[in-house]
Amino acid sequence: MNTLPLLPGSLSTQTIAYCNQRPVSQAEFLRDILALAARLPQTGHVFNLCKDRYWFSVALFAAISRGIVSLLQNSTAPENMAALFADFPDAICLGEQTKPMVAHMPYVQVPHTTPLAADAPLAMPQIPRSQQIVRIFTSGSTGKPQAHSMSFWRMHKCALTEAQRMWEAAGGPCSVLGTVSPQHMFGLEATVLLPIFGGGQFSASQPFFPSDVASALAELPEPRLLVSTPFHLRKLMDAQITLPRVSAVLSATAPLSLELAQEVEAQLNAPMVEIYGSTETGALATRRPTQGAQWETYAGISLQQNQDLTHAHAEHFDAPQTLNDVVELLSPSRFYLRGRNSDMINIVGKRNSLAFLNQLLLSLPGVEDGVFCMHDGESADDVPRLMAFVVAPSLTGTAIQASLRQHVDPVFLPRPLVLLATLPRDTSGKLAASTLAGLRAKHLATRT
Repeated sequence: MNTLPLLPGSLSTQTIAYCNQRPVSQAEFLRDILALAARLPQTGHVFNLCKDRYWFSVALFAAISRGIVSLLQNSTAPENMAALFADFPDAICLGEQTKPMVAHMPYVQVPHTTPLAADAPLAMPQIPRSQQIVRIFTSGSTGKPQAHSMSFWRMHKCALTEAQRMWEAAGGPCSVLGTVSPQHMFGLEATVLLPIFGGGQFSASQPFFPSDVASALAELPEPRLLVSTPFHLRKLMDAQITLPRVSAVLSATAPLSLELAQEVEAQLNAPMVEIYGSTETGALATRRPTQGAQWETYAGISLQQNQDLTHAHAEHFDAPQTLNDVVELLSPSRFYLRGRNSDMINIVGKRNSLAFLNQLLLSLPGVEDGVFCMHDGESADDVPRLMAFVVAPSLTGTAIQASLRQHVDPVFLPRPLVLLATLPRDTSGKLAASTLAGLRAKHLATRT
C-alpha cells in the first residue's frame, strides 16, 4: 500500500479537537482542511505561522493534501523570515493576522475560510507514504538552525508508536493540552499528530500561565494528557494551584530533574513521562524518572552502536538515524544517556557534560533556572573555563558555588557565576545559542 488516508479511520461525528470551548468533529475538521486547500495557490512550500493549534493543524493538513511542504521555522523574527524566504522564494505564509508578517511575502489568512457545506460530500485525500510533508528547523540551541525533512509515513508511524506508549501510561486515548508550540518537533508530534493519528483529541489552546493551564484543562474531558516542558512545569508547581485531574504528563526540550518529576507526580497524582528525541530523529524513547534513569525505545525502534556512534533503526526511517548523544547501551531497546556529544567538555584533562552540570544546577534548592556555558580564554594558551547564568532570588553566588563544590571537581565550578532575574528562553523553554552568546558577551564585557 503506497498511500495512507490523510486522517485515520472513517469520517464520523467523533470529536478530534476542542476549539473555542467547543468540540470539533473529524468531519468538520476535514471540511476546514479541504476549504483551505482549495484556496492555496500552486506552490512547493508554505510557512505555517498559525498560533492557534486548531488552525495550525488545518493549515498543516491542507498543505499535505495539496502536496505542499510546510516550513516550520525556529523563529518568526522578521529578519529570520526574510532569510528563509530568500532560500525558499516560492513559499507563501499562512497565518491568522490580518496582514503578512513580512510585507513582500505572499500571504493567505487562514481562519477566514468559507467552510464546505455540511451536506457536501467529503472525499478523504490519499497521501503517498513517501511524500515529504514538513521541513523542520532546529531551535538553534546548539548552533545555527538546521533543517530536516520528514515524510508522511514517518510522521504517521512515529505518532502511532508514541500513542501506544502514552495511552498505556494514561490508561487510554486522551484529550491533549500543550503548553508548547506546534512549530517545533516535540510540539508537532505530541500535541497535533499524537492525538490525531492516535485516536485522541487536541486542544487549540497554548496556555502559559498556571491559571490558564488550569482553565484550559477544565475545558477538556477526561482522560487528559498535559504536554509541557521542565520550564513550564516548574512554574506550574511553584504556583501551588489546584488543577483538574490529568492522567499523565509528558515533558521534553530540556533535562527533567528527578526532584521536579517527583513533585509533579505528588501534586498531580499522575505518571510523569519524559521523552527522548531530537528534531533530526523525532521522538525515540521515554522514561519515568521516578522509576529509574533507563530509557526505553518505542516499539519497532532499536539501537545499535558502531565505535563511538549510536544509530536508531526502524521500518519508517529512510536510513539509520545517528544520535548526537553519548549512550550507554544496555540492550537494543534500553539505554542510559551520558550527555550530548557536543556537550562533552574537557578542562585540564578532566571530562564532564554540560547537560549533567545543568541538571545539577537546577536541582539545587533555591535555584529557579540556570545554564552553564563555556567561556574560552582570550588567547589560545588560556585554559577554557565554565561560566553560568543563574536565577535564584534567595541565594548568593557564593552559596551556589559552595553547593556545586560538593558535587563536582573545582575545575567545573563556573567562573564567573552571573545572577539574573530571568533567562530569555523561547516559548519551548530553550535558550538559542545566539541568545546565550549575547549573554556571555554582555556580562564578560562588564568584567573587563
